[in-house]
Parts: sequence; C-alpha cells; structure tokens
Amino acid sequence: MSGSKPDILWSPHHPDRYVICDSELGLYRIGPAGGGGGRSGGETKAGTLPLSEDTAATLLAINSDTPYMKCVAWYPKHEPECLLAVGQANGRVVLTGLGQSHGSSRCKELTGKEFIPKHARQCNTLAWNPHDSRWLAAGLDKHRADFSVLIWDVSRQLSPESTSSAAEKSRVPAAVAADADTAGSAVTKPLYELGQNDACLSLCWLPQDQKLLLAGMHRNLAIFDLRNTSQKTFVNTKAIQGVTVDPHFHDRVASFFEGQVAIWDLRKFEKPVLTLTEQPKPLTKVAWCPTRTGLLATLTRDSNVIRLYDMQHTPTPIGDETEPTIIERSVRPCDSQLGSFAWHPSAQNRMVVVSAANRVMTDFTVFERISLAWSSTASLTWACGRHLYDCTEDGADGGGGGVGVENAIEKDIATKMRQRAQSRYGHDTAQVWRNHLLAGGDDPQLKSLCITYETVYRGPRAEAAGEQTRPSLLWDQGHRQGTTESRRCWSGSERTASAVRYHSEERGLALRLCGWTSRTGVGQEVDAEPFLRSLEQEREWQRAAAVALFNLDIRRAIQLLHNGATTDKGDLNLSVVAMALSGYTDERNSLWREMCSSLRSQLRNPYLLVMFAFLTSEPGAYDGVLYESSVAVRDRVAFACMFLNDTQLPRYMEKLTNELKEAGNLEGMVLTGLTRDGVDLMESYVDRTGDVQTASFCMLKGSPGDVVKDPRVQCWIENYRHLLDAWRFWHKRAEFDIHRGKLDPSSKPLAQVFVSCNFCGKSISYSCSSVPHQGRGFSQYGVSGSPTKSKVTSCPGCRKPLPRCALCLMNMGTPVSSCPGKEAYRLGTGAPLGCGPVWITARIRGC
Repeated sequence: MSGSKPDILWSPHHPDRYVICDSELGLYRIGPAGGGGGRSGGETKAGTLPLSEDTAATLLAINSDTPYMKCVAWYPKHEPECLLAVGQANGRVVLTGLGQSHGSSRCKELTGKEFIPKHARQCNTLAWNPHDSRWLAAGLDKHRADFSVLIWDVSRQLSPESTSSAAEKSRVPAAVAADADTAGSAVTKPLYELGQNDACLSLCWLPQDQKLLLAGMHRNLAIFDLRNTSQKTFVNTKAIQGVTVDPHFHDRVASFFEGQVAIWDLRKFEKPVLTLTEQPKPLTKVAWCPTRTGLLATLTRDSNVIRLYDMQHTPTPIGDETEPTIIERSVRPCDSQLGSFAWHPSAQNRMVVVSAANRVMTDFTVFERISLAWSSTASLTWACGRHLYDCTEDGADGGGGGVGVENAIEKDIATKMRQRAQSRYGHDTAQVWRNHLLAGGDDPQLKSLCITYETVYRGPRAEAAGEQTRPSLLWDQGHRQGTTESRRCWSGSERTASAVRYHSEERGLALRLCGWTSRTGVGQEVDAEPFLRSLEQEREWQRAAAVALFNLDIRRAIQLLHNGATTDKGDLNLSVVAMALSGYTDERNSLWREMCSSLRSQLRNPYLLVMFAFLTSEPGAYDGVLYESSVAVRDRVAFACMFLNDTQLPRYMEKLTNELKEAGNLEGMVLTGLTRDGVDLMESYVDRTGDVQTASFCMLKGSPGDVVKDPRVQCWIENYRHLLDAWRFWHKRAEFDIHRGKLDPSSKPLAQVFVSCNFCGKSISYSCSSVPHQGRGFSQYGVSGSPTKSKVTSCPGCRKPLPRCALCLMNMGTPVSSCPGKEAYRLGTGAPLGCGPVWITARIRGC
C-alpha cells in the first residue's frame, strides 16, 4: 500500500488486536489507557499510542518484508493466528507473519509461500474462503491472455515433478529455485482460474456455500460457482467496487461506484433493491457492522465524516420500482481527514479509524439513537443499542431516591386523572361537593370548585335568579342600586366598629354563593354561625376565627382560637394570638395598634395575618386582606362584598377576575361562572396543568349553546375520551358519554345499528336513518292504509323481496303493533320492526 492510504484489519481471533496496513504491517494491541495514556496526558510509554480517553494501543510487531503492498487478508483460522496474505503490485500473493506464531509447524509451513500468476499485473483484492481455509481468492487487473480471478490452494507445493512446463519454471524466482529448502514455497498453478480477459476489482466469498464467489468485474457483478466454472450469474452495473456481504443477512450485498452505493439482494439479482444517496466525492470504503443488523458505514475521500445507513427496518419492496426507506446519519470520530476505518468484531458499534495524513488512530463508539416510548399508564421505556430500559410508577425503591420518584409520579397529572377516573370522579351529580373527595381531597382548588358548583347550581342560581341568569358575580352598573350602608357594634360590646358595612340583594346573594350564610335580605344581619360550625368540624380554626372577626364577632373569634389551641394536636400559639386579639382597641395611636401593625408580618398563617390587617386598617383601605393570595378567593370576595362600596367593589372584582383567569386558578369560577370568562379561565388552567378531565366535567355543566359548543371545550372533551380509550377504560368512557348525553343532549351519537337490505345495503325503512330517506315511498311498493296495517314486502331502495320470519311469516320491516306488548323496536331509533330471525331474542314471544 505504498503511496496509498492506510487500511485497518481486526484480528478474527483476538478482539484486542488489529493490523495497520501501510508501507509496512504493524500489529497493535488495544487495552485500557494507563496513568499517562490519555489524550490529555503528555507522557505515554514507548510504543503506546492513545486512542481515546479510556483506551490506548501498544505496538507488538512490525513487518517490513513485503514491499509494494496493495491488499491484505487475515488468515481465518486460529493456527497460525497472525498469518497474513499480502497482494503486491506485480500480482504475486505472499504469505507472511507478524512473529507471534513462529514456533508452530503450520506457521513455518505457510509463512513465506508465494503464489505467482502467469502475467505480472496488480493484485487488487484478496479473500480467504471462510469454510475451507486452504483456498485464497485473488483479484487481478486485466490481461488479454490471462484470467483475472485466481483461486490458490495454500497447502499446495511446487515440486520438480509437478512443474509441467518451462514457462512455469521461468516464473519461479531464481533465488527461490536455487535454494532447495525453499523451492517448494512458490506456487505457479492456481486451483481455479475465472474471468478471462477481464479485470477484478473486488471479491468476497458467499457464506451460503464454500464454492460460491462474488466478484466485481470490469463491467458487472458476477457470481461464480466453482462446481461449474464455465457458467456464471452476472448483472451489468458500474457498482463493482468494495463488494461485501451483510454478516446478519447473507443474501444482502453492498457495492459502490464513485459516490454511489448499491444494495443487492442475491435472491433477486436483476437490479439493486436500494441505491443510497450519491456523495459529492468518491467513496473509498464500505463495511457492514458485525454487531448491529443492517448498519452500513461508508467513507468518502478526503473526509472526516463516516456516514451510517440503518437498514434493519427496511421492508421488502412490493413493486419493481419500490425502494425501501432507510435512516441516514453521520458521525465524526476526529477532526482530521480519515484514511480508513474498521468495525470491531464483537464490541457493539465500536470502530477504530486511522487518519490519512499522520496515521493517528482513534477508538470510537457510535452511539445509538435513543427511542422513547411513553405509555398511557405513565410507563417510560427507551431502547439504547441492545439494552431496553423500563421506568414505571411502581419502580420506586425504599431509599431516598425512591421517595422522590413517588412524589414526582404523584404530581404527574396523567397518573392523577387515571386514578380519579377509577374512582368515578365527576360522576357524582347528587352531591357535587363530594367529587373533590373522589379526586383525593388534597387539592384546595378542586375543593373550592366543587363547593362552588354545589352552592351555585343547586342553590341561589335556581332559587333566586332562574336558569337563564348568567352565573357570575361580575355585576354591571344596574346591580349597584339599592345598596345601603351601616355601622354596627362589636358583638357582645357596646362599642361601634369603625368599619362600614354595605348591604344589598346582590351582595347578599354573593355571600350565599361564597358559602358564608344561608339566608339574606336587605337590612338583615348575616348569619354566619352555620358556616363557622362547619369550619370547626373541619378543624379550620384560623379561617373560622377570621370569618367570625369579619362579622364583627371578636368574642367568637377568640373562642375559636382557644378551642383550636386546646384540642388534640392543636397549635398552642393560637392561645397567644387569642390573648393578643383580646386587647384590641380602636384608638389610632394606641400601643396595641402600633405593635400589631409592625409584628403581624411575622405570622405564617394567612388568616391570622389578615385578621390583624383588618383590625389595623383604615376604613375602606383593606388591601392587606383583599390581596393576600393565600386566603381563599371565596373569603376575599365575601369580605369585599361586605366592606367595599359600589365604586371599589366592581374594580376589585374585575381586577381579581383577570388575575385568576391569567393564573388559571379554579377558585375564580365563583366569579366568572360558566361563561366565556369561565372558559378562558379553564383554558389557562388546562395549559398550566393539562387536566382535561376536570375541564370536561366542569364545562359540561354550562349552557349547551354558549359554553359546551365552544371549540376549546369540545377539544378537552374529545381528548379526555381518547385518554379513557388509551387506558382501556371502556366502561368509564361509556359512563362519561352517558353523563355527557344527559347534560348535553346534542352530543348523543347518531343511530349506528339498523336493519339493512342484504342486496343494496340501505335501510329498509326511511325512519331508520338519521337522515331523510332518499328513495321512493312505501306506497309504491305495496304499502297502503294505516301504519298499523301496512305490509312491507320489498326493499324501498332496490325493490328486492325482504326475508320473512320463520315463525309469523311476516316480512322484515313490517310493524308489529296489532299485538299489544309484543312490539320489536329497531335498535337506535325506536321504530317497530317485524320480528325477523335476528330480532326474536329482543322481543316478547307471541307471534
């Protein structure tokens, strides 16, 4: 290979040894890098070359005895293990060794043997027979009077008795002929001679049979059968270089010409089954990966990129012109131009490349594309090479990392929706507030939403406003009329509170919608005691105390805080807060007000914080209460309805609604209701969480003409139905469809089952289909009189006779209304049918 680019050959026996073929042969052993063997380390041992961060190569032997090398092939058998066949520029093939097996008799017998053609010309390629290691095929340039494919028997010796002519004796070197010990090392007569008056540029043995040889001749690819050398199978093509057989699919062969690669199927050898993308520069090498099915690597001249073609998923072509699809990608092992590469025989997707200029070697691994598969049950599977990794929601171990996995899975909305669907979340229409318990009861927004629906759509809306009223708390200018203001004393005290309270019918309705009271009326006091008792039962002591304080009952607030401190697992700090609350005074310059204003920010509970904010605020300036985001929206709205005037209240409501819509906070549904504003809020919620389940059940309760028909709502509903189908919750999806049909009658599916004619396939009655029947009426086919006495004898579409019932002899499609209680009805339409054989089990017997 003098004057040409180097090549690499891996040892067929040792996975850690390879040969670099250049002007000389160098044997290397690859292994882990030592202390200074990495690329970053400047010190390496003598004869050791760094290949990567983890590997290095050690030079074992050098052979410079075979000049003018053009091609090299490694002996396939274990003994001798380092025997190489070298093809030279004069056409001779020399067997040489690398000093690793000189002690064996087989090595001594073969090393130094030469195979000499009749006429000197360049040897282009060599290939050992994988089945019979005695056979060595050589491909030579063209000579008009000689063959280009010679198959040598390496075990054959040249002896005086076997030399039949003077011409053969003259081809033996004089030095060899003179030495009696080496006279038998030169062979001049090949075992087979093929391809007369032609040139052979590449060849390989076919694994199917030891006597089948594929050769890339001058203008064609030819398959030679050594059992009958006078005949050959060939196909005319220019892609005759670098023929190589796929080690995983022996009928698939690759070859190339210039920048184009052809893939052949030997079972259909007329033309290539696939032609790969033509490259701008000529190709220098193609090679199949020995560890990966259908992976072909190609290298072009003066390039630092190896192009990979993945054909493992290539389908069998159906038509003659059909080409299968492949996956193409490129890898760059190093920055310098590559001279050659070689796949590792056993390590997965590993190769060694050598640069063209300075012969620098690099150990490189081609990483597979990672294919991800996310199942609908929150299981994640990915493939990398030969390994398949699976991560499921049950894969958490008992360590600290497992807890993190469990927490992450709990936060995944797909897992939540799947668990909620199993608990029939959203289907409880009798007690809507219980749906948040079916969802786990740990989401305050869902709890607020369910309670809002319970109070809005089962209470004030139906009783006070009727079904046509917009279920929203955003009233206009007309709703401000009739507002009165009052000042009242603290409960249990004769001191008048400084805060001004406002009353109106709409404000009272809002308090009921927020759940603070169960009755309202202009001039009537708010009865919040039932709400306070419910909060006590739920052990929400701070919230109950705040609601009592906002109703100007400071004594009740202190009592609630004391109860919270004395109960089991109660917060003893509540007693301190109650004691601080008991010292309240409305004097503006008092020490109590000054200390509470400065220290209340240290309180962690938001309801305790707003209690002291309310007591220390000026009348009408309650920003410390209204804009505390940790306080429930319903409580802030109820507070605003009690203490904001008609000018402040609409501005606050609008501002709060816009904030909740932008944040997608479900607590804002108490303000928007199921209107367009509610759909906008729910859209933000779905964008933030992906919870199409809650969005579907929530929006189904809206007005069919205004909300449910919104494209966004329909998209959420259909996506949730698809999720149920993906989870194989067929019954859950059917229950959801039934639930949807009750709330939205227009969503009921059309009839899908009807009796059709066996000849034309049309319905036998126009009333069976959801669309008007386009055929002619029954009167033209023997139907007359009243429907109860009509007889149908033929199909209204094609006039073919209809079948008769085997019991009553009536034609299919004839109404059976003469016998009360014995009607059969068409499925999906309710129209009566004749009994018919297929409908006998669905009707009451009586015919």
